[in-house]
Amino acid sequence: MQTGVQVADAMTLRPITCTPSASLLECALLMKNMHVGSLIVRDGEKLLGMFTEQDMVRKAMTTDKPASQIMCSEIMEETLITIEPDADIQDALLLMADHNIRHLPVLHNGKMVGLITGKDILKLEPALFELLHETIELREQERKIREE
Repeated sequence: MQTGVQVADAMTLRPITCTPSASLLECALLMKNMHVGSLIVRDGEKLLGMFTEQDMVRKAMTTDKPASQIMCSEIMEETLITIEPDADIQDALLLMADHNIRHLPVLHNGKMVGLITGKDILKLEPALFELLHETIELREQERKIREE
């Protein structure tokens, strides 16, 4: 079910960024101060990866190193799932559900033009919440069946 609403209509145009040499502490403070759950990791204009709250919990907090000694580049996600700005927001939600992620860099002609999150979409199209919920439930059931 296409919504007719494009990713470009819901995306954040200026996502918060950091460098790969930023420490976990610096990233956490930036995320806290800017009220975001992810950072785009860049070197100048080059998109290197994404750093999320999940990276902090699953990767950084499982080490015995102080937050000031863990570099973003050590725990950021380098393999990025991206979407085009003219894609339908339902496609973005399905992509997020398929890959168990909540943030998608938006690329146009290979250049990052924004970031879309599940929250961005739900603010614009609350009715899609039910679709997302059902999709995630179905995929979770399929995963459990495959694991048995």
